[in-house]
Amino acid sequence: MMEKAVVLAFCLNLAAGAVLAQDGAILPPNIIFVTSTGFWEESASDIEAGADDEATEPGAATGRRGYYKLVALRRTDGTAEIHLQQIASTPAGPEIVSSAELEEFTALKPYVTDIRPETSTGVTHQPGMFATVYLKTDPSAAEPESWSVLIDELGDIKIERATN
Repeated sequence: MMEKAVVLAFCLNLAAGAVLAQDGAILPPNIIFVTSTGFWEESASDIEAGADDEATEPGAATGRRGYYKLVALRRTDGTAEIHLQQIASTPAGPEIVSSAELEEFTALKPYVTDIRPETSTGVTHQPGMFATVYLKTDPSAAEPESWSVLIDELGDIKIERATN
């Protein structure tokens, strides 16, 4: 009876290890920070206007909405690049609508120390996004610099050093 318990415990440990190994393969290890915040939405007329004059069935476009995500990826030299993603909330789950590297940060060759959303409640009442990126351009600096990433209700992106 004791042998069965030991074999069962061993098999459970192997299964748990396999799950952990799968999780490691899903997300790359160079992701250092991810923040989801804000929201965006398109009306049906916005979608139809962006369809490049393709014929669509009347009423086929119902509008989309979703949120933004900032992702910091560590490079081999220790600096980071930051990507902005627009994520659609669909019945099948989240779907990436667009993804772009924010060149303003790439030019700084930053050492990212944190990324924070405007609010941790996950609730915003107006379309757009606001997040703060904390970074050092010199890894030996005592304090990080604060940079703001702002997307207004029209989707215009503004990146600037935060002023307190």
